[in-house]
Amino acid sequence: MAKAILVVATHPGIGLTSAVLGLYHALDRKGVKVGFHKPVMQYDVESQDVDHSRAVLLHSSRAVGDDALVIRPEAVQQALDAGNLDELMETVIQNFEAAKGDADVVIMEGLLETPNVPYAGECNRQIARALGADVILLSDARVSSIARLENRLDFAANTFGGYDKGHLLGAVVNYADGAGALSRDEIARSKVFNDHFKLLGVIGSRAEIAAPRVSDLQQHLGATVLFEGESNSRRILDYVLFARTPANAADFLRPGYCIFLPADRDDALMAATISARAGNHLACLVLTGPLPASDVVMNLCKPLIEEAKLPVLHLGTSSWEISKLIEKFNRYIPVDDEQRIRDTKEYIADSIKDDWFADYLRSARSVSLSPAAFRYQIVQRAIAAQKTIVLPEGDEPRTVVAASICAERNMARCVLLAKPESVQAIAAQQGVKLGDNITIIDPDAVREKYVARLVELRKAKGMTEVQARDALSDGVMLGTMMLEASEVDGLVSGAVHTTANTIRPPLQIIKTAPGASMVSSVFFMCLPDQVLVYGDCAIVPNPTADELAQIAIQSNDSAKAFGIEPRVAMISYSTGSSGSGADVEKVKEATAKVRELRPDILVDGPLQYDAAAVESVGKQKAPDSPVAGQASVFIFPDLNTGNTTYKAVQRSANAISMGPVLQGMRKPVNDLSRGALVDDIVYTIAITAVQAAHS
Repeated sequence: MAKAILVVATHPGIGLTSAVLGLYHALDRKGVKVGFHKPVMQYDVESQDVDHSRAVLLHSSRAVGDDALVIRPEAVQQALDAGNLDELMETVIQNFEAAKGDADVVIMEGLLETPNVPYAGECNRQIARALGADVILLSDARVSSIARLENRLDFAANTFGGYDKGHLLGAVVNYADGAGALSRDEIARSKVFNDHFKLLGVIGSRAEIAAPRVSDLQQHLGATVLFEGESNSRRILDYVLFARTPANAADFLRPGYCIFLPADRDDALMAATISARAGNHLACLVLTGPLPASDVVMNLCKPLIEEAKLPVLHLGTSSWEISKLIEKFNRYIPVDDEQRIRDTKEYIADSIKDDWFADYLRSARSVSLSPAAFRYQIVQRAIAAQKTIVLPEGDEPRTVVAASICAERNMARCVLLAKPESVQAIAAQQGVKLGDNITIIDPDAVREKYVARLVELRKAKGMTEVQARDALSDGVMLGTMMLEASEVDGLVSGAVHTTANTIRPPLQIIKTAPGASMVSSVFFMCLPDQVLVYGDCAIVPNPTADELAQIAIQSNDSAKAFGIEPRVAMISYSTGSSGSGADVEKVKEATAKVRELRPDILVDGPLQYDAAAVESVGKQKAPDSPVAGQASVFIFPDLNTGNTTYKAVQRSANAISMGPVLQGMRKPVNDLSRGALVDDIVYTIAITAVQAAHS
């Protein structure tokens, strides 16, 4: 039976939607089958037919929302007036049962107490009681004293029977450590948070998370767009009225600031424009007043504005009137602001403690990892491993950004092989910082130290010093030599290099791991509800039975290393003894070989894909199989089948595929697609770090 958690705010305006979004994500990435449900709709202030928070939550999660399963506020009011709350709660229970799907835990957002919804507290209490839901309270650190926070929590807790009664799990406190707010330490020392009422998380104030886009402000103001620039990506951290002379206004021209200035202030306009062109990443300019900007000045500024990609708006009212409009600016997260949604849920999920739900959710854990859980576990394992990964394509823009992210998240120590000045220029261009965990090495400065060793390693092939120096001009070969010397723990390349150019030097120098006779690969296929392992889809064209057995063993161990419970299916066009032929016999022989070499591996084959993947089909076609219908590792008979299948699943199911991840190497080396996104590179670096920890 699904557990229900109702998240309730002690008062409006404290980020209830964001907190629910973060809690959902925290559970999801831990591998919990989590759903979202909002029992009662709450209209926006601006609209009497839209529940914005529900729209954002449904848009940013895998939860499926059915409007028919949400009670409208008019129905609640009618039930209250008629004294039919019991009947209403029957509807709540019915809707919940229909909405929960196969979730083990359902997160619900409670109603907010507003002048239009005075019944929120009572309604939340009745919903929690009817569903037997556990309750998490959300409160606000922006109070004058810890006593004020405690009073708010006491009042809200009493609604649900007090701290010692009901199903109060604890509280999350938002907006800590900001100006005029309680600190994390003050909150942690509060007498409220004892063994009976836990502090489940403290969310710090972070302006970047709440920063709206320029396009959001433009829409709110109804302003005319003079220059669009980066309106859809630049974010507003603060607002400034530019009323001083340029010489006295330098301190107010800061990155992320929205600058309001009278349209006829030519000097102010030129100063702000020059500042933006010089690298000051202003959010935008808003020209105010009925008078238009001078055509002469605008023509002078236009090239600078366009080069800086600076958004410029115009509104024909006074700055004072605009300031009043800003006060009414709704800071809700727009449904289409994917970046803000992603940053918000990650930041809040990181702020939620996870020591409390280990026991609470034990029965609600899913055997299959969700993609979010898989990615989260990779990152956590990488952080724990603290490995050094060399990136031969050190001045490739995506690689530089990925290295910056890895450094910021402490996932790996990245070594960029490139000219330092080139890397620094690209970092500045991309707007990223190169942290302490990033080392930049000029290939020209270190190449010579590896010449003698390369000659020694390749002397059987007749390599000379001249040939070695030439070979080391290739970044992958240089990185490989660093890996061979144990100066780094792993290598990632392929954003520019081909697969062949990435793999060839490691095969020549690093060679295979002890006990491994070959190198193969797997893809981690991130389907909506689980992560599967496909091998080999990239390296070995036509494996023999012995090679196929090695691929299966390597893939089994890779799955286990990354937190996936391996159940290995040897794929064929035939299941069991239903078919015959050389291809089927090869799979049978390979399966027997796996069992002989590794009796600990749960393997079966030959199995058709549907028999391996679908429980009902598996029971029908292979009723005695320990793998059929529940396989997590799929071993394909040849490269043609494997590569075709992974691409078909990737595109048809809109699945994310991570790989190819190489296996069987003495030290980890991984290849990238030349079309790799920054996130692809980040997770490949993390995967390589995890492999290094197991090599």
